[in-house]
Amino acid sequence: SSLACSTRRMAHILWFKEINIGDVGKVGGKNASLGEMYQELSAQGVRIPNGFAVTAQAYFYFLEKVGIKDKIREILTGLDATNIDDLEKRGAATRKLILNEELPADLATKIIDSYHTLSREFGTEETDVAVRSSATAEDLPNASFAGQQETFLNVKGPKDLLLACKRCIASLFTNRAISYRQNNGFDHFQVGLSICVQKMVRSDLAASGVLFSIDTESGFRNAVFVTAAWGLGENIVQGNVNPDEFFVFKPNLLNKDLMPIVGRSLGAKQFRMIYAMDGTSSVKNTRTQLQDQLRFCVTDDEVILLAKWACVIEDHYTKKRDKYTPMDIEWAKDGRTGELFIVQARPETVHSQKDKSKVHTYVLTGKPDKVLSVGHSVGSKIAHGKAHVINDVTNIHEFKEGEVLVTEMTDPDWAPIMKKASAIVTNRGGRTCHAAIISRELGISCVVGCGDATVAIPNGAEITVDCSAGENGRVLAGKVDFRIDEIDLTSVPETKTKVMLILGNPDLAFDLSFLPAKGVGLVRMEFMVMNHIKVHPLALLHPDKVSAEDRVEINRLTSGYSSGEEYFVSKLAEGVATICAAFHPHDVILRFSDFKTNEYANLLGGHNFEPKEDNPMIGWRGASRYYDEKYRDGFALECQAVKRVRETMGLTNLITMIPFVRTVSEAKKVLAEMEKNGLKQGEHGLKVYAMCEIPSNVLLADQFLDVLDGFSIGSNDLTQMTLAVDRDSELVAHIYDERDEAVKQLISSVIKVARAKGKYIGICGQGPSDHPDFCDFLVAEGIASISLNPDTVLKTLLRIAEKEKSLQ
Repeated sequence: SSLACSTRRMAHILWFKEINIGDVGKVGGKNASLGEMYQELSAQGVRIPNGFAVTAQAYFYFLEKVGIKDKIREILTGLDATNIDDLEKRGAATRKLILNEELPADLATKIIDSYHTLSREFGTEETDVAVRSSATAEDLPNASFAGQQETFLNVKGPKDLLLACKRCIASLFTNRAISYRQNNGFDHFQVGLSICVQKMVRSDLAASGVLFSIDTESGFRNAVFVTAAWGLGENIVQGNVNPDEFFVFKPNLLNKDLMPIVGRSLGAKQFRMIYAMDGTSSVKNTRTQLQDQLRFCVTDDEVILLAKWACVIEDHYTKKRDKYTPMDIEWAKDGRTGELFIVQARPETVHSQKDKSKVHTYVLTGKPDKVLSVGHSVGSKIAHGKAHVINDVTNIHEFKEGEVLVTEMTDPDWAPIMKKASAIVTNRGGRTCHAAIISRELGISCVVGCGDATVAIPNGAEITVDCSAGENGRVLAGKVDFRIDEIDLTSVPETKTKVMLILGNPDLAFDLSFLPAKGVGLVRMEFMVMNHIKVHPLALLHPDKVSAEDRVEINRLTSGYSSGEEYFVSKLAEGVATICAAFHPHDVILRFSDFKTNEYANLLGGHNFEPKEDNPMIGWRGASRYYDEKYRDGFALECQAVKRVRETMGLTNLITMIPFVRTVSEAKKVLAEMEKNGLKQGEHGLKVYAMCEIPSNVLLADQFLDVLDGFSIGSNDLTQMTLAVDRDSELVAHIYDERDEAVKQLISSVIKVARAKGKYIGICGQGPSDHPDFCDFLVAEGIASISLNPDTVLKTLLRIAEKEKSLQ
């Protein structure tokens, strides 16, 4: 066996079935990982295309045999890696030296024989393979050499294969690889190079993409992030396209009856990389046809299968390394057989290294004059700097420390200046493109896929790059002030009174999941309808009743969905599900839509369906709409979305809440309406609460709580209704105060009734966030939960803990 060991150590070719993750030193990270999965995970149904490794031993053999090691050393001695011209000259000389040599004959024969063996497995003499370099220092869990080596796709025949192998070797000496080693103190020959030769998956005829077994922005562990685009996968990795994106909730993947895709967005997928049947290049980029841009390139079932595989791979590596190891995985779909494959997997290097005991929150405090451009945000920070628009990589030597890089897109050739940038803004690319990966690693603000950044942002202008507001990153004119709040989670006390959040924006949910809150006490559906759906529900159901102009815009928004109804239900369900997933298994309380008629009228197509009221605040709002002929069908869509979240996705931590219920009979009518739409109180554990915000709710609390499961006090409206103060009128604003004795008496009374009946009682108004003494009063009265704006959670928690201690 020691003979077998030494033969294996000296081997120039090793098949996937002969290698595992312990072989990084011999075959590099890519190959070691492919071998590990091929051997260990095939049995669990994860498909890996077969292949072999040309080992690092073979690379060193090549250098020795042709005798160029000393020449390379000579070229690179005395290099100043910060001098870009010097780096370019020496890099080019080294690569030329390598490409001018032939591979030793015995090595070339071994490679060609192995290639023929692989081809025969697929019933042909010369099959198509992908040839990738796999550096022996790449994919180390604490250093990301993201995209530092080369990939050659659709390589066919011995001649092209040997050339690709040589080009892989030369790629170990690209300018960026040389400067990376120099900057990180690696000796140039301490890093070996292995080559991965793997059967191609014909994703040029289908789709491919990247999977992360963790949310890449927040580090939230219970989601798999799936990206997908038409054609070969290089486009996503390089950031040439904005891909389709999906989020899948991991814990519910085990139940085969559930479909836990909690979020999706349609990407533009501008290009499609396919096989080139002619010319010098083996692949080419073509423009994606419009009808393909407007539809998702994978099915829901495929997304679920990929997410399951991501979990299998993550679990395997976590066990193997004996510590939580989220993974960054490349996948491809074969257009001829329809099968999915995993073609690459490596440890995710950003969030696995992060200290989770401290949370930093960036908060914009200044007022922006002008929004210059909008795209996908990467991370959640804010940064200032002078915009430097660079359209061509040859001009990167002009870039100065602390500027904001604004460009079409980046690839590894931009790496030398990216680490000098205070922020990065690109026209193209999605959340897994090169610019996004590097920015995350550097911990800087980045906005990708803006479309117009290079023209909309004036070169040399002071700008602010703001990623603090969720999914949409904004580039603002001028230097807008911000602050950074730090929360140390290790010092957070446990309290008897539950602290929950008030939240409307699902884009912030994964980030906020790290706060010490026990769920969400108020999800404001209006936020999602206004910002994500944008259209009045009845306009989606009756497009014939809206203007031609509105109809064009509605058609644009709903493209990619089977109907306007499906658009509303799907968008709302996914927004709500994202929040439920983020805080699972804690309760998430969703308030049905509480727009007033004038707010509803402002939605696209809305004025066709809404009356003009003199006093919308106490007019046709909340419960009174849901059972009314004139809105009933719109409420049905809200119910369908809730049903989908609870039953299709399996997020049963969702509780519903009815706003503005004036009478007990009205509460019963809404419950009946819900039941008609498949939401029966008590079925599958469904709870129905109501807002307690009208004096009648308090006076008849006993009767209301006979039909409902609980109350959440809306102190904003309750104050307004008790003191008869219009909270929108500045003339009487000085009278409005939720700490008024009359309001406090009502609150105290309803808490007593709810507790006596064993029903839920919480509060979700603005009061406790703004007034610490009001918070003390609620704790003393024995309220079960207090919901707060995210930025006041910590200070209020400490206050509650103190108050509880004083009451003991």
